[in-house]
Amino acid sequence: MAVAQFPAWLSLSAAISLALGGICAFIIACDEVRRPQTMWIMNLVWPLTALFGSLLWLAAYYAWGRAPAPHDERKDLPFPIMVGKGASHCGAGCTLGDLIAEWLAVAFPVIAVWFGWKSLFADKIFAIWVLDFILAFAIGVAFQYFTIKPMRDLSVGGGIIAALKADIASISAWQVGMYGAMAIMQFGWFAPAYGGVAEVTTPIFWFAMQIAMLAGFVTAYPVNWWLIRAGWKERM
Repeated sequence: MAVAQFPAWLSLSAAISLALGGICAFIIACDEVRRPQTMWIMNLVWPLTALFGSLLWLAAYYAWGRAPAPHDERKDLPFPIMVGKGASHCGAGCTLGDLIAEWLAVAFPVIAVWFGWKSLFADKIFAIWVLDFILAFAIGVAFQYFTIKPMRDLSVGGGIIAALKADIASISAWQVGMYGAMAIMQFGWFAPAYGGVAEVTTPIFWFAMQIAMLAGFVTAYPVNWWLIRAGWKERM
């Protein structure tokens, strides 16, 4: 596909949005050094989700995610907020997996061929999405494992099975929303309007990914609601 010619306003908007996400993640990470999360994996979840959620997730962290001070009582959260935290937990794994997959493909272009470019897919983007899903799924399940195993005092095998039950549907729903939004932006907006898709090495690609991750949160939220109600996923 031809090289896209993006307008200056879009490039500037992308740079500002990415900078805000990075600043919000940094603020949360610094605060967690002083007030670490009760569940250690959440020390990773909040900064990772702030990379795409930016100011919204920073506000959510201070409202509902920050660890209580030493002598403060822990308050029960409303169920919709617990669902949002559960969906964010899933999104953190997806975010980390997508970051690793996309940059791996840049560093080693042959990876796209291994995952179907030219043999199964005419466009390289779809081949990388296969790797995205595999890594996002593996990391998401690992995040869930380190949540469920200590909370339920499970064996290693039991923890893996419980993590799979908790996250298969959630991660799949997240990735559907994310891929759908990325497809709309890349092929429905960027390609026809600017002559090509956004490359991974450009801020506009990651700006689009921020929006796509928010779409993933929306599609994963009702699935997490059901999973928590069913007892397959822990309340957070």
